Amino acid sequence: MKRANSRRVRRRNRITVLWPRNLIIQILLRLPVKSLARFKSVCKSWFSLISDPHFAISHFELAAACTERLLLLEPTVPEVRSIDFNAPLHDDSASAALNFNFLSPESHSDLILGSCRGFVLLDCSQSLCLWNPATGIHKQVCQSPIASDMDARVFVFLYGFGYDPSTDDYLVVQASYNVDSEVATRVEFFSFRANAWKEIEGIHLSYMNSCDDIRTGLLLNGAIHWLAYRCDVSMDAIVAFDLTERSFSDILLPDDMCEYDLCNLGVLGDFLCVHVYGYDCPAKIWVMKEYKIQSSWTKSVDVSVDEIPTKYFSLICSTKSGDIVGKDGNNGLVKCNSEGQLLEHRSYSNCRSHSLVAVYTESLLSLPYDGDQAEED
Repeated sequence: MKRANSRRVRRRNRITVLWPRNLIIQILLRLPVKSLARFKSVCKSWFSLISDPHFAISHFELAAACTERLLLLEPTVPEVRSIDFNAPLHDDSASAALNFNFLSPESHSDLILGSCRGFVLLDCSQSLCLWNPATGIHKQVCQSPIASDMDARVFVFLYGFGYDPSTDDYLVVQASYNVDSEVATRVEFFSFRANAWKEIEGIHLSYMNSCDDIRTGLLLNGAIHWLAYRCDVSMDAIVAFDLTERSFSDILLPDDMCEYDLCNLGVLGDFLCVHVYGYDCPAKIWVMKEYKIQSSWTKSVDVSVDEIPTKYFSLICSTKSGDIVGKDGNNGLVKCNSEGQLLEHRSYSNCRSHSLVAVYTESLLSLPYDGDQAEED
């Protein structure tokens, strides 16, 4: 009898706390994607909430929940690594291997073409692939009719990937020219909403590649940016493609970097920058303090390569604390302080080959579709 009474007392003392739905939503919106993926299995209502596209958009737009990471892809090894570059490079808990099994071994990516809103665009031999590393969602995209026309000597030299908020659409942009004809740039884009390629007609551009490799675009301020060579004026310039206006404009380079050849674009904080690779000499970085104002270019920092084993440095991004992260020319990462002095260096495999990298923001976002659906790992 005593035992039964004690059970009844415990039942009476048991309190069920029902939290308001709005409070639960506000808490979940502030959690990282990895936690939310686990919490989908708590109950049906949480699964429905976290799977809601409106929740995904609100979560992405809430900066406190967004986690920037670095994707490190080794072309000769079927392995992809996601790295929290704001944490110490030697912190093993800040690095994780990702599932890359949706691509067959013969179609493994040999080029990362860009990233936007949590998605990474990969060049996979005869097709393109859009992939959300945080959720595993991926979609194959066929090459454009121009790029796949093997009879014409068409050279695609600029690739870019971005988002048009006015149409809620993701775009793959590419520029090409026929090497047998007079130089005239041809531009087309793939719309994920329309699930089709479309050429931009009526433009008169005279751009060529400013190096031997394909240039991948840098996304900033709603535009994709490349370094290209302007044939009509015989000079290098930054080409900007506005994703909403579907229009091009030029940004002039710093006057004092015309003597350098091996350079590329980057972003430090919220600023566009251009950098010269460091190879047995310091890497040099210029920052544009006011967007599209040439006079605002400022020589920012020289990154010393003396203590880097490969004697090489190319810029990737900066951390929240202002440190500079770059590649070492092989499969390693380098972190320097804002003065260009080495803080850390780490290699991620024994293969001495050039790794592919992309900075991406973890997100729950899905793609807009009007056709084939994406798949999930």
